[in-house]
Parts: sequence; structure tokens; C-alpha cells
Amino acid sequence: MVLAGGLSYERDVSLRSGRRVLDALKAVGVHAEMRDADVSLLPTLQEDPPDAVVIALHGATGEDGSLRGVLDLCGIPYVGCDARASRLAWDKPSAKSMLREAGIPTPDWVALPHDRFSELGAVAVLDRIVDRLGLPLMVKPAQGGSGLGAAVVREDTDLPPAMVGCFAYDSTALVEKFVPGKDVAVSIVDLGNGPEALPIVEIVPRDGVYDYAARYTAGLTTWHAPARLDAEVAARVAETALAAHKALGLRDLSRVDLIVADDGSPQVLGINVSPGMTETSLLPLAVQAAGLDLGNILATLVTRAVARA
Repeated sequence: MVLAGGLSYERDVSLRSGRRVLDALKAVGVHAEMRDADVSLLPTLQEDPPDAVVIALHGATGEDGSLRGVLDLCGIPYVGCDARASRLAWDKPSAKSMLREAGIPTPDWVALPHDRFSELGAVAVLDRIVDRLGLPLMVKPAQGGSGLGAAVVREDTDLPPAMVGCFAYDSTALVEKFVPGKDVAVSIVDLGNGPEALPIVEIVPRDGVYDYAARYTAGLTTWHAPARLDAEVAARVAETALAAHKALGLRDLSRVDLIVADDGSPQVLGINVSPGMTETSLLPLAVQAAGLDLGNILATLVTRAVARA
């Protein structure tokens, strides 16, 4: 069963991912069907449980661990990390703290709940943030994906509206030091011999920011797979991504987003445990660059999920 849709801001993207996953599985002979995560799901799981589930849900439904916990309760195996690791990766400040403890580089940040922002005085708080982290800054929801609510802040006057836009998507804002460099993504898959990094994908948004529009609107972003990095830097990026995957206790597959600074040093921006599978998504681009077949990879991951059970 492929689960897609849900009620998050990323529903449309999830449905596109689900259809791509469904077609890929069917192409390699796997009998699969796609269902939404709605009120009919649990009765269906009870009456006609699938051999395994592939989660193509984005946003909270697919990535905050709650659905995975329900699948655990139902005894249904699924592709991907368990509920605990999913919760950890979903909350960006928690994930960054874990990465920092493991010695994995990630930009300096502060997490600011909306309530504290109001109670302590917006102007005073924003002044301290700029004093501490400097400019430019990156503002994004502490929980969320697809670049929704994210904005680059280059001037003091841009910070208040960026915070307002961020709070429209989440009650906590992550304000991060902006690191100039190349945006890259490393997809990790484990087909039975331990996690391995697929070719690095370099992301070049036309307007300089990889936001929701840049991700899903044709012509707004150019991708290079493999990324235009020299061999030594590419190896360092892949090693950092694998370390992040392991530090958060992930399994099967993930996508690690990084920035490669001008000196070649990588820093982890975030980890996605339910990577997009659309025609412009990064994991399928990496699979293609590796000369692999998405359906075969997914079928292998399904087989491994069944074997775990």
C-alpha cells in the first residue's frame, strides 16, 4: 500500500509522489494500490492488511512519527525509519542539536516560539538575534518541508515580515545563520549492505532561494546530477550526509540537505525521512544519475520491511 495525500500543506506534492511510487512499483511487478490517510485507513488496515506500506506522505502526517506509530500498533511493516527517529528528524531544532552533539556541522541557529516572540517584545528579540547571528539569516518553520514559510533575510527590515510569514506555517520559527554556497542534496538508501550515498544533486534556483515555487514550478530551478564538485569535496559531502543519517538513527532511505560553503566545507541544513518522489524531486534525480531503477529500489526496500516484521 502506498500512502499519499493527507491534510498537510504538502498534500498536492504528496499525491504526485504517491502516483510516481505506485507506477514505479507496478512497473517491476509489485501489486500495489494507493490510499489516502483518512478516516477509512484504519478500518482498511484491520480488514485487509497490506504486506507493507510505502509512506509517500509529506508534512506532519508522513514525517512527525505519528502515522508510523499507528502502523506499529497495527503490526504493519513500512519502508523508512521508525517513529522515534522520524519525530527527531521532523523537528529541525532537535535534529540540529543531535547533529551538533555528534560533531556534524550545521549552521548556528535559534528556535523561537511565537509566544516567546510576543511576550519578550518582537523588536528586542529580533535585535538580539541579528547581534548574535549577524546577517544574512535564513528563517523557516521549525517543523515543515517543501520550503513553505522559508525566507532569506538580508536586511534588518526584512526580518519582521519573514517571521510573520514563517509563523503562518508553524508556531516556532527556526532562525539560522545564512551560509552562502552551493545547495546540494544527498539521498541515502540501504538495500541490504548498509546505507550508501547516491550521486549528489546540486540545486540552482533561478532566484537564489529554493522555496516552494522553485521546487515545483518548471523552469525556476536547474539541477545538476552529479553535482559540480571536485572529488575531494564530493567525498566529504557524502561522508557528512551519511554521518547525519546514522546520527539520527534513520533507516532504509532519507535525503540530507546541505550547503557547501565557498571553502568546500559542508554543513547540514536538514534531513527528510519521506523524500519527494515527483518528477522534479531530488531522490529520483539521484537514482537516475546512479544508473539505477526507482522501482527496483522501492521493491527491495519493501522486501526488507517485510523481512523486519
